[in-house]
Amino acid sequence: MQSDDKPTNGQHNPNFLDLLNQTPPPPDAKHWRRPKRSPRLLAAWRKSWKPGGFFYQRWEEISQARHAGWHEIAVWIKTAGLLAGLSLIVMMVDAAGDIASATLKGLSDVQATDAGDGSGLWGTVDHPIRAFLADQAAHLAVAPAALYAFWQLAGLLGLIGGFFGNAGARITWTLWGLASLAMIWSAAPAGGRAAATGLAALMWALASAFALRGLTLRPIVHNHPRSSTPSSTCTPPSPPRPRRATTSTPTFIRSSADRTLRTP
Repeated sequence: MQSDDKPTNGQHNPNFLDLLNQTPPPPDAKHWRRPKRSPRLLAAWRKSWKPGGFFYQRWEEISQARHAGWHEIAVWIKTAGLLAGLSLIVMMVDAAGDIASATLKGLSDVQATDAGDGSGLWGTVDHPIRAFLADQAAHLAVAPAALYAFWQLAGLLGLIGGFFGNAGARITWTLWGLASLAMIWSAAPAGGRAAATGLAALMWALASAFALRGLTLRPIVHNHPRSSTPSSTCTPPSPPRPRRATTSTPTFIRSSADRTLRTP
């Protein structure tokens, strides 16, 4: 079989590479045609950035807004800031709603765990709370495990937030502890109700040393020392003194010619 590269009967057979050799080389980048810009548009763009131009004034307003007060800031900057803030708030509320929905859904899907027999110190406190929540969940559309998980989450957030000094977290921790004591008193056996509640109160008090760290009930007294300089008092101006009557006395004026008597 003869190849296409070799001539047949003295004639050259056409090949695909011959078509590539016939294509002209790509033009140089220097010879590319650039799009023509409108001279009016280019002049207007340069003029807007010169002193007194539109973009120059807007840039000056942005630079002055960092050091100016609210009333001195340009209106368009206030409007843009308010719109950006509202958009950010809407996105944060939407994200917070999704997070809260996912958290509540996860709490509802918590599997029921064994409540234990209530032995030990922690079982003495934890078993009555589990029993109380299970009894109340029978009348609600929620699983007892979800109520118990939410009770644990609330206490953990109150403990951590209270340790860092958050007022809302400390209020949550206080209400969580009081509710826990009430549940233990209600669900504990009648014979050991007082002991279980007292043990829970001691545990809660020990944990409050971390949750209520730095909290004091002493009143805050601000002492302002008196200044050593005497206070200035306003004294009314003294009335003007009456002028004393003066008697006219003769004045002698000596001239070069003669002496005359002149009364002022």
